[in-house]
Amino acid sequence: MKHPFSDVNAFLHEPLELFKKHSSPDTAPLVRLNLGPSPVYLVTDAALAKTILKADEASIDKGRLVHKLRTVIGASSITLSGAEHQRRRAVIHQHLARGIMNDFVPQIAGLIRRHAALLVREPSFDAHEVTAPLALRIVVALLFGSGALAAADESALMEAVHVAEEELADSMFRVLPRSPWRSFSKRRQLRQSRAIMGAVVDRVRDRANSGTILQALKKLDLSPADTRDEILLLLLAGHHTTGNAAAWLLYYLATEPGLSARLAEEMQTITGDSGEIDPLKLPKAELSLRVAREVLRLYPPFYWLSREVRTPQDLGGIRLKRGTSLIISPWQLQRNERYWDDPASFRLDRTYNSPAFLPFGLGPRACVGIGLGLLELQLLALELSASCKLDVLSGVPAGQPTAQITLLPPRIELRLRPLIERRKLQYVA
Repeated sequence: MKHPFSDVNAFLHEPLELFKKHSSPDTAPLVRLNLGPSPVYLVTDAALAKTILKADEASIDKGRLVHKLRTVIGASSITLSGAEHQRRRAVIHQHLARGIMNDFVPQIAGLIRRHAALLVREPSFDAHEVTAPLALRIVVALLFGSGALAAADESALMEAVHVAEEELADSMFRVLPRSPWRSFSKRRQLRQSRAIMGAVVDRVRDRANSGTILQALKKLDLSPADTRDEILLLLLAGHHTTGNAAAWLLYYLATEPGLSARLAEEMQTITGDSGEIDPLKLPKAELSLRVAREVLRLYPPFYWLSREVRTPQDLGGIRLKRGTSLIISPWQLQRNERYWDDPASFRLDRTYNSPAFLPFGLGPRACVGIGLGLLELQLLALELSASCKLDVLSGVPAGQPTAQITLLPPRIELRLRPLIERRKLQYVA
C-alpha cells in the first residue's frame, strides 16, 4: 500500500513526468494520486474530463487548490463561484469576445511590429525574455488603452505582476510552512505590490480610453480592492500564459522548413493596399490558426486544472465523496497517443475538435482569454513571417519546459533579420 504522501515530491518537482506516467491506453479513467489524506484523482479520460469541466457548479466546482490563489489574487472571478462569478465573467468575456477583439487587431499588430523593429538591431535574444513582456504589454494596452500608462507606471505594474507570480509559484503547493520571518517578508512584499497596482489603477481610472477593459469593469461597480484583484488576474493570466506559447511559436517559425514563407503568403491574402490586416479575414487564415493551435496543443498555458466534487456521485466507475479533488492535465491529454498520432511532433495536419484539446479549459469556467490568446499567436506568426526571418542559434531545446504556475520554456536563442523586400516594418506608437 502506498504512503498517502508518496506522490507529493513528484507533483512538486516533476509534475509533467507524473502525469505522463498515466498516459498508457489501458490507464483507468481516474487515477488516485497520493497527495495527502484527502482523495485526489487525475482524470486521464478526455470524455470524462469534458463532462467534469462542463458540470454545474452545484455538482462540481472550483476547489481548495484554486481557493489557495486567494492569498495572491483575492476574490477575483477565478476564485469566485455563483452569481457574482457569472456577473463578472459575463462582462469580461463580452469584452474579450472574438468579434470585439477585432477592434484591437491594429493595436496588437502595431505592438508586435514595434518589438520586431527593436529586435532586428540585436545580435540575438532569448525568445521568452521577449514574448512574455510583449504579452504583458498587450494586456496592459487592452486594460487601459494605448498611451494611458506613463512609462514609470507601466514598469511599476510589471514589477508588481512579477512579485505576484513569484508568490503564486512559491505557495501553490507548499507542504511545509515557511519560517515566521520568511512568511512576514513575503506578505509584506505582496502587500506592497498590490498597493502599487492600486495606485496605478487609481491614476488611470478616469483617463482610460473608451472600449478598454477597465471601462468595462467600471460598469460592475466593484470596490477599488475588487477592481484591483480583477486587473491583477487579467495581467497574470495574459502574461506568461501567452508569452510561453509565443516563445515556442518563434522556435517553430525558425525551424520548420518553409513555414515562415507559407505564412507570409497567407499574410498577403488578408491585407489591403496599406499592408494592414483585415480583421474580418483573420478567421479564414487557416494556416496561422493551425500554427497557433498546434503550439497550444504541445505547450498548453495551463498544464493542469482542478475541480472539487460538491455532492457524492459516480464518475469513472468510482463512487466519489464530497471534497474529492479532480486534476485534469491538458499536457497529459494533449500529448496522449490514445488521442493523437505522433503526439510529440509539431504537425499542421491535425484536427482540434476533440475533447482532448483543451488548452484553455472548457465549459462555464474556461479561461475568458481564449480569443485573445489565439489572436495574439496568430498575429505574431503572420506579422513576423511577413517582414522578418528568424534563425535559431541555440539548437533544439533539450528536455521539457519547467512546470511552475505555467510551463516556462527553456532558453531559446534566436536572431531576427528584416525582410524589407516583403513588407516594411511598421509600428504603432
